[in-house]
Amino acid sequence: MKKYILLLSCFIGLGITASAQTKTQDEINADLAVHRKQIDSLDKLMIHIIAQRQQIVREVGVYKKKYNVPPLQPARFKQVVDRAILAGQQEGLSAEFITQLMNAIHDESLRIEGDTTTKH
Repeated sequence: MKKYILLLSCFIGLGITASAQTKTQDEINADLAVHRKQIDSLDKLMIHIIAQRQQIVREVGVYKKKYNVPPLQPARFKQVVDRAILAGQQEGLSAEFITQLMNAIHDESLRIEGDTTTKH
């Protein structure tokens, strides 16, 4: 009998805990909205920073054209990726993710530099 009372007490305790953690869909949506607003703000900031970076890439493209330097500089790109991987790992990001991100940014940078070098 004591086993059943103890077991019943455990189930009642679990039920109370579970019901205390229950939220309505509106509450869940409100909680998520706070986080989503933060994510949206950070996304906007990332886009702004990338746009600033690409503006510098345009300037580099003009400079490279002036001095006949090819847009692709493999050694420089390797340095950029290696440094980004280290920084990313310190923030808990995978090397694979950072590599993909930097490759995407680099592809766009080469496109911009190519556009810059053909326009002048």
